Amino acid sequence: MSSTQEAALASADHPTPRRYAGGGLGTYVVRRVLSAAATMLFVLVFNFFLFRLLPGDPISLYTRGRNMDQEQLRELRRELDQPMLTQFVDYLTNPFSSGVDSTQFSRPVWDVIGDYVWPTVILLSTATILSAVIGIAIGIRGGWSRGGTFDRVSTGTSLTLYAMPEFWLGMVLLILLSTGVGPLPGMFPSGGTITPGVDKWSLDGILDQLWHLFLPALTLTLAYLAEYALVMRSSLVDELRQDYLTTARAKGMREKLVRRRHAVPNALLPTVTLVFLNIGFVVSGAITVETVYSWPGLGLLSYQAIRGPDIPLLQAIFLLFSISVVVANLVADVVVAAVDPRVRA
Repeated sequence: MSSTQEAALASADHPTPRRYAGGGLGTYVVRRVLSAAATMLFVLVFNFFLFRLLPGDPISLYTRGRNMDQEQLRELRRELDQPMLTQFVDYLTNPFSSGVDSTQFSRPVWDVIGDYVWPTVILLSTATILSAVIGIAIGIRGGWSRGGTFDRVSTGTSLTLYAMPEFWLGMVLLILLSTGVGPLPGMFPSGGTITPGVDKWSLDGILDQLWHLFLPALTLTLAYLAEYALVMRSSLVDELRQDYLTTARAKGMREKLVRRRHAVPNALLPTVTLVFLNIGFVVSGAITVETVYSWPGLGLLSYQAIRGPDIPLLQAIFLLFSISVVVANLVADVVVAAVDPRVRA
């Protein structure tokens, strides 16, 4: 046998590991970071021009409800009436400047937003964690025993919840669990984050805040766990058709181990991506839910700014929401690429 044939047989016995054309994880992360930076630049440009194309006189917004004479109005107009290029360069240089005041609160816009950030972070974090954990668990059980009673009931319930608008579901829960209907008494507060007069850092205050958080978090959890359940079920059903599960069973592995070690980890990848991509949709849902429950977060602040209208505040909130979505997408891309090298290709 020639040396060439021996080399061919050796390479057949020890195949070369498959390399993906996309490069390593570091290269992929750099590409995604550059893409996210380009997206943010587009958001900044779009955010700057969008709110300047709206009809109306910005001077009238700043002076609404204030007793100012004509000389003061002319001075204010001279301060605000800068060339468009100058305004654009100033905005790109420091888009988070606190030098712009809210016309509704008469305070710098980022100072106003800072007071409303944490209630929204707490609400969205709680709802996202609960909906993801519960939805994934429902999807795993339904997908593994597809066609059974639990699968049919959970799929029908998930589709029903998925079709409900967040604000409508919030109003139904508010009527049932806060106002009370018939023999069902109202058990939960209808709005706010804490009962007036209660120290929020005491044990009673913490429990009271959790009591106020229950209904808004329940609404968002029910609205979004359905999507996780449906995606997880569909992904697991697809994995059940793969040959590697048949091989694992042929080796004598128990069904629980086949599910836990092989099927579920591979089926989780689309759901992990969905968790991060859903942040933008959860934020939009929080606007209506926070308005229904008078939850003092960024959603309620957005509603108040729209009613104003408070253009500087709306511009800052839009920028903050856009950044959160871009960062969430970037994190999702990196996490999935880290656990699944095929994505880098």
